[in-house]
Amino acid sequence: MRLNLVLAALTGAIVSTVASAQDAPPSGSSAREAMAADLGKDTITVGGGGVYLPDYEGSKDYRFTAAPAALGSYKGFNFQLIGNRFNIDLIPDSRTSKFDFQAGPIAVLNLNRDSLKQINNRQVRALGELGNGIELGGFVGFGKTGIITSPYDKLSISVSYRHDVNNVSDSRVVTPSINYLTPLSTKAAVALFGSADNAGRGYAQTYFGVTAQQSLASGLAIYSPGSGWKSVTGGGVVTYSLTGNLLHGFKVLAGGTYTKMLGDFGNSPLVRTVGSRNQWIGAAGLAYTF
Repeated sequence: MRLNLVLAALTGAIVSTVASAQDAPPSGSSAREAMAADLGKDTITVGGGGVYLPDYEGSKDYRFTAAPAALGSYKGFNFQLIGNRFNIDLIPDSRTSKFDFQAGPIAVLNLNRDSLKQINNRQVRALGELGNGIELGGFVGFGKTGIITSPYDKLSISVSYRHDVNNVSDSRVVTPSINYLTPLSTKAAVALFGSADNAGRGYAQTYFGVTAQQSLASGLAIYSPGSGWKSVTGGGVVTYSLTGNLLHGFKVLAGGTYTKMLGDFGNSPLVRTVGSRNQWIGAAGLAYTF
């Protein structure tokens, strides 16, 4: 699912804003000075919220679910544990450089169709329940501050690779992505992001294929998809501090994404016949930064 992307952007906007928000359009000299005094200190943010998302990847039916999150920075190393995803940037950030090099590990627990109780469509339920894919890999990226709106906005590009090691799909997913963040004040920030997923044949067969036995059980046509570009996604996030600034206290977050299913994945009976190529996710939550 794209749930982890939305949550990562929602909470990641807090961390990405920290280094520049004190110089953003001021909300008062005292607020700016207080935030500047805390720059470079270790922080941790915990939060949670509600997410409105498809029943499965490619579904036209939607449901609400809760999503927890925790992230922080320790001596310049940023880490995130967001829903079903964990990643850490092993290249420490520099407070003085406008360039940000990124690299580190990623772990994702793939929950797609892992519970029949969460799927409304009876034909998709008849395909059977899947196990939890454990997808491990890494990412590399590069960021630059001072791009468009001010000396303090940031543009980042990255690519990640992960592979299922739990013998569910026994396949890979490669994801290039681009993110743009602009701080509005010491209290607020806006982020825009886009990505695409390229998945292997094993992933396609597991989550979008229909075997002869599954066809008899569900009434869906037999389908054997191949590897390729699975989807493209775009979205946005707004973050606003309710108390203090983005480095302290409570903050609200809201955002969403639109995903278009592509190629063999979009032509799967799970998508074309009983689902939809157009996928939406909306999320809103509350977080607290220590």
